[in-house]
Amino acid sequence: MTILRLDDIHFAYPGHAPVLNGASLHLEPGERLSIAGANGAGKSTLFRIALGLQKPDAGTVMIFGKERSVEADFHEVRQRIGLVFQDPDDQLFCPTVAEDIAFGPLNLGRSKSEAIAIVDRVLADLDLMHLRDRITHKLSGGEKRLVTLATVLAMEPEALLLDEPTNALDTKNEARLLEILQGLPQAILLVSHTPSFREALAPDTLELREGQLVDLRP
Repeated sequence: MTILRLDDIHFAYPGHAPVLNGASLHLEPGERLSIAGANGAGKSTLFRIALGLQKPDAGTVMIFGKERSVEADFHEVRQRIGLVFQDPDDQLFCPTVAEDIAFGPLNLGRSKSEAIAIVDRVLADLDLMHLRDRITHKLSGGEKRLVTLATVLAMEPEALLLDEPTNALDTKNEARLLEILQGLPQAILLVSHTPSFREALAPDTLELREGQLVDLRP
């Protein structure tokens, strides 16, 4: 079953020219796809529409085989598709790393002991156990980025939407993030300005150009 299908999406912010003007894409299980485009082209807007955080002016949002149009339609979607924000500080808000990672599972109704087990498993899988009890706001930018990914993976999503995941990362942390992402089973939809990162993680690329997605695949 197709994970995500956006058909003929149109969207304009009030008082501005259209950002999306007939954009369409689909993401299949296990597929890795990149979206390229200039700043302000509408890439982040496309992600927000896919998760129901913004409503398109026209077009169809189909996720896991069902059309999604009202807020209630997206509750399940946000449990099954994980979004990694551009800025980790928008996503991390608990005092410690462990609490941040446990927040999602607890919100889904897991017991405290189950949530702790998930925290330890995800941190071990990502080789981040040394960060478990650290104060979140004292982490480095690269550490915050990796913890943000851990908070999303704790929800056991079927797909990941990655919005500029290498933003403000040094070379070492970018390489570590790439290594982790390459080893994951989830489908990935990637927005990145870094051609080398796109090529290494999700070489099949669509370019958002004048509000439409142009397929750059050979």
